[in-house]
Amino acid sequence: MAETKRQGSVKGSAQNKPHIAGPGMATPLVPVEAALSGAIGARVRITTAQPTGSVLEGTLFTACPITNLVAINTAPAPTSADPKQAQNGDYYVIPVSRIQNLQILALAPPSNTTSSTFTDAQPTIQALDTRALKAREAKAIGEALDREARRGKGVTPLAQDLFDAFSRTMPARWNGHNIIVADAVTIAPPYRVDDCRSIVEGDTAALTRVRKVLEMERKKIEFRNASATIGSTSTFRRPSVDQRKGG
Repeated sequence: MAETKRQGSVKGSAQNKPHIAGPGMATPLVPVEAALSGAIGARVRITTAQPTGSVLEGTLFTACPITNLVAINTAPAPTSADPKQAQNGDYYVIPVSRIQNLQILALAPPSNTTSSTFTDAQPTIQALDTRALKAREAKAIGEALDREARRGKGVTPLAQDLFDAFSRTMPARWNGHNIIVADAVTIAPPYRVDDCRSIVEGDTAALTRVRKVLEMERKKIEFRNASATIGSTSTFRRPSVDQRKGG
């Protein structure tokens, strides 16, 4: 005989908070928060509300009454007889308000101990890869510091645009309000061709190149600003012949 499954269900909408009840129950419905907390570790099928409705089936990993979120692990349950075997993770976080229907397909495996520890948790809790997390953290911090270093302090939008343009092709950094390009040329406000100075005496090649790039980028920025101004200004249309005649 096939294993009997518990077919409790949760139904509701955004206007009416979902509740849970088993088949044939004549008793009042149980609030969904209490039902979900008691179903952690069970195999469930969740249907989310439209317009982006979907059906997810897996293990109910957790239900948070503070954030009103549930997490479901849709990876297949372990097939081994060992209840402590780790289950692969493929997690989805769902707001309770988005749950249209929740069916409990099978109860959580019984625990052999009354203690409540991470090693005995059901479903099993996998160890975090702290090295990978620290690497991601260091990368994110480095990228944030790099973005901050590239942002000029108290400079004009034109200066920032010029700095960003140089950064795309050559190493550039800020020195106060001055732009340092390739540690060879400094560009002082107001960032014209004549404001370029060579840092290394006699390095005329770098100075010539930076001046050419600066002149080209200034023309691009001026053209872009002019186009934006024209596009934001309503154009005057001459009246047609019929309009001038009053027709």
